[in-house]
Amino acid sequence: MASLPNPLPSLATSGLDLPPGSLVDNTMDGTWDEPLLWYANDPATPRTWSAMRAAGKPLGLLPVLIDGGRRDQWPEEWDLDPDGTSYPGDHDAEEVLNDYRSYNTEEFEDDPEHLVLAPRPEADGLDGPDSLAAEIAGQIIDVRGGESGPRIALVPARRSADIPASIGWTGPMNHENDVARLCAVLRSWEDRFDIRVVELGFDTLVVSVGRPPTTPAEARALAEEHYAFCPDNIDQGPSDDLAVYAEKSLLNQEAWSFWWD
Repeated sequence: MASLPNPLPSLATSGLDLPPGSLVDNTMDGTWDEPLLWYANDPATPRTWSAMRAAGKPLGLLPVLIDGGRRDQWPEEWDLDPDGTSYPGDHDAEEVLNDYRSYNTEEFEDDPEHLVLAPRPEADGLDGPDSLAAEIAGQIIDVRGGESGPRIALVPARRSADIPASIGWTGPMNHENDVARLCAVLRSWEDRFDIRVVELGFDTLVVSVGRPPTTPAEARALAEEHYAFCPDNIDQGPSDDLAVYAEKSLLNQEAWSFWWD
């Protein structure tokens, strides 16, 4: 991962008014040479996201919710791999998706040899991307709050789409060893669909979608990208039909969730 100044080592003297929390430098190869993220010791409240974004962004820190999941696994136990993570900007989203697509050509109807990225939807979203991200974060906290609810984290990253790569996240390890390649797709979705990375778990990802597809054709084209990006969403979801997935999970949907087995 290409480096940028990391404010986390000097977080205690940064002037940020943070709740009690922990810096994480644990990786699958041992202790990393600097912290990868900070996260709170206690569950987030609905207002936490906006407060942390406003406080952290001037320092180059972006917020993300951290989900411990049913196994209560927090980032110290996530087998983070910053040493095995490249830079998202070194990869092309369309090439990455076609690499994945080549393993599952039977699922694609039109051109099984090559995927062309879905166009940016014509209709504007109802909210700005960052406002929507705060709203989706609040909804997650409302639904899954409590003692084991998600916690707020701050990550040194240039853009929201880079957050998984910035910490060397390995949630999709069974699908992709270098999460920066998936982040190249997230960057493309950030440009076309105004997504923001809202929550990470051990093997789960939630993004807000500021400009979702608003027509069946837009949603169906995007469904092919989703299948290449995260096959388990479809193969192990309620329906393995991409048209059904497009209608139920993508059309006018302001949040997308992913899970890798």
